[in-house]
Amino acid sequence: MSRIGKKSVAIPSGVTVTVAGGSVKVSGSKGELGITLLSDIAVTVEGDQVTVRRTAETTRARECHGLTRALIANMVHGVHEGYEKKLELIGVGYKAQVKGKTLVLNLGFSHPVEYSIPQGVEILPDEKNKNILTVRGIDKERVGHVAAQIRSFRPPEPYKGKGIRYVDEYIRRKVGKAAVKTA
Repeated sequence: MSRIGKKSVAIPSGVTVTVAGGSVKVSGSKGELGITLLSDIAVTVEGDQVTVRRTAETTRARECHGLTRALIANMVHGVHEGYEKKLELIGVGYKAQVKGKTLVLNLGFSHPVEYSIPQGVEILPDEKNKNILTVRGIDKERVGHVAAQIRSFRPPEPYKGKGIRYVDEYIRRKVGKAAVKTA
């Protein structure tokens, strides 16, 4: 039995979970999300708890038991509170601007990098620090994917630490060529 799969998901007030026709829909104050269920997985809503169980003991059902429970828990958290990732731009002249549905990044290239913001995600520059971007949305997977795409335009390099990194990320620094030569 899956340790994660057998835990029930608590439904906070203001969130509704509906199970119909092999799919689960979760709606709350921030929006609505849904997933399609595997035929060997059953989801029941009892009061303010959602339970996920297997109807068959196939390998695929055992693999997806905990995954389905985690996806439902992420949807409940997303429509209730939302998700956010913070990115930090480190480098001389590095800056970001949001123009409509486009994020314009100046990252030391000869041209600005334009990234079209996908639906369901909003990108906000920080008011206090212009070099911090906040990626916010209700879908955990989409927020993480957008943050990873933005980071991939200029990943942090190990010598000077320049690039785009997550705010809580630690970059292991390397010693430069000149320091190695003298040692």
